[in-house]
Amino acid sequence: MTTAVAQEAALSAADRCDRCGAQAYLRVELLNGSGQLHFCAHHAREHGAALRDVARVLIDETGKLAGTPAAAGGER
Repeated sequence: MTTAVAQEAALSAADRCDRCGAQAYLRVELLNGSGQLHFCAHHAREHGAALRDVARVLIDETGKLAGTPAAAGGER
């Protein structure tokens, strides 16, 4: 099985994670044709391996988060 990684269909700030409602950085079009799933970076990491097994197309934009500031409160 091959999972295509698409570059052309960018996610927007309006795309929300199906698990928690945060901004989505991963879109998965399912192999069985039943639709799409959207995930924030956290849930993309948590479920990534399983998602690749069921993906016809996978759009991963989690790389956009590289170099973003740490969450409020800073390092401890």
